[in-house]
Amino acid sequence: MKRLSFILLMTAISAVTSAQKVLNLWPDGAPNDNGDAKDKAELTVFLPDEKKATGRAIVMCPGGGYGHLAMQHEGTDWAGYFNQQGIALFVLKYRMPHGNREVPISDAEQALLMVRANAQTWHIKKDQVGIMGFSAGGHLASTIATHSKGDAAPNFQILFYPVITMDPSFTHKGSMVNFLGEKPKKKDIQDYSNDRQVSRATPRAFIALSDDDHAVLPVNGANYYMECYRHDVPASLHIYPTGGHGWGYRATFDYHFEVLQELKAWLHSF
Repeated sequence: MKRLSFILLMTAISAVTSAQKVLNLWPDGAPNDNGDAKDKAELTVFLPDEKKATGRAIVMCPGGGYGHLAMQHEGTDWAGYFNQQGIALFVLKYRMPHGNREVPISDAEQALLMVRANAQTWHIKKDQVGIMGFSAGGHLASTIATHSKGDAAPNFQILFYPVITMDPSFTHKGSMVNFLGEKPKKKDIQDYSNDRQVSRATPRAFIALSDDDHAVLPVNGANYYMECYRHDVPASLHIYPTGGHGWGYRATFDYHFEVLQELKAWLHSF
């Protein structure tokens, strides 16, 4: 009964939360053309009540294999959950790469820069800005966490069933092709296999996935955790027995209650 009540509460919170504003990420024109003039990068802003605001913020990258975006259950549905904890949420509608990796990377970096540039207005602490991603969005989030510098770099990362590697033997092929193109160079495969890019400067991580995920093999997230461990990066790995791929905020996921509680506990741990 307690579990059901919690799920119903979280669902209700999510349902009543509305976006406070949708911002054009590149009002003066986007760099790194992807060949699709209709594909616009946007940032949907969800701010907590000022009295609850902790100063923490999360830029969220929905998944979709770098071919589309699951904007609801891997995006806006999370707003109430985070806002109730005093955390500002920014759901990123990043542009699809069509083989040009710089397109989504520049969008994600710009989102972090925009959040920090408006930190005072949005009651955010510049050293409390994290990035969160699901599936291919997890690859984008971990790319930013391992590659980006300065104000474009996050202070923490949250990865749900993430694509991590670009190694053809165990990557998600669709994500790899969309991100790097049909015939990627070996150097690009190496550079964007993010388990190979972890360093002592990589921000702390929360990683969640299902053991029976046949779309994005669990070894992606597990290897990333091991590299965090090897480089003394604080990390927390949560592997659930079932659930497959792509559950996001869906209450139908058998471990929905557990993952929300464990993520909340992790966020309160630092």
